[in-house]
Amino acid sequence: MRPAVGDARSFVLPWAMDCGITKQTDGRDAYYTIRWSPIAKANKFDIRAKVPAMGGVAELYFKDDHGKLNLYMLARSYYGGLRATLRVATDPEEEKDERRRAVLLAHEGEIYYRYALMESQDDMTDIVYFFLTTYSPKADIPHSNRYERIFVKELDEGHLVTV
Repeated sequence: MRPAVGDARSFVLPWAMDCGITKQTDGRDAYYTIRWSPIAKANKFDIRAKVPAMGGVAELYFKDDHGKLNLYMLARSYYGGLRATLRVATDPEEEKDERRRAVLLAHEGEIYYRYALMESQDDMTDIVYFFLTTYSPKADIPHSNRYERIFVKELDEGHLVTV
């Protein structure tokens, strides 16, 4: 059956809804499972056509001279959705942060992204906290204060796991 005009499913690729984040809790512990979208080369037209305008988290990578993907940005998006966030974050004319803009200019044509959908701002905060404190243990990053411990498991068809 074809989705009705205006139905959110009509604007989202079938696999996109499988790219999400689930959570289980046990007392004061939270266990998140992130099912990432396939990693894709950043292209403003593809982002506009393929990325849902829904909340979630995204990672941006640049490919270095050795062909290795290097994470340079972790983003969360609620208002405006991932589509708008990724469009700005992958366009050097739109990106306001000078460090990230420099990465975009230095690696033009070699920027990649992946994302996972999520509706809860508090859960996004906890996931960003987990990743940022994992990458930089001394970072002073807030979390939602709902859980004592936060655990994250990543699932990615391309086997790109960052933690």
